[in-house]
Amino acid sequence: MAKRLFTAQAQSFTAQATAATLTNATYMGIQGGNSTQVVDILEILISGFASASTVAGFTFSPASTTPTTPTALASPNSDGPLVANATALSTVVTTYVAAGTGPQASNSATVAKLNLGMNAFGGIIRWNAAPTQQIQSIGNATTTGSWLLFNSSTGGGTTASANAHIMYEPY
Repeated sequence: MAKRLFTAQAQSFTAQATAATLTNATYMGIQGGNSTQVVDILEILISGFASASTVAGFTFSPASTTPTTPTALASPNSDGPLVANATALSTVVTTYVAAGTGPQASNSATVAKLNLGMNAFGGIIRWNAAPTQQIQSIGNATTTGSWLLFNSSTGGGTTASANAHIMYEPY
């Protein structure tokens, strides 16, 4: 399949507690388009735009509660193939920054969570998976197929402005 890039721009990543219902336009969510779709998460990049030194406790975590009615992306946010003439997906991955009822990040001690903490005052963090080390999302259920990038106050973060992208490959 073709690699894709899900981007959120000029977003205020409000610091929120793990396991709390996330507020719209403060997170990035990605989940499979059906119960069996496999999605490899290949890269996450966050660029801070805070006007002063700000600790951002970014976390990429599976969801313990999936969103209801994810809202379609609108500009300046986007999701598209890295190769312009890529074939359309038969099963479309759901990417969103808002939903009717927001998702909740898992607070379980037995699931993988990626720590992406940084100084949002011009800081940049790029996590790029080494070959065979990618995060693999399977389906669209909690803890396996629905993942969230958010600023965790539980992880010590305070509200920060940033641009971010998630590079992924669906199968």
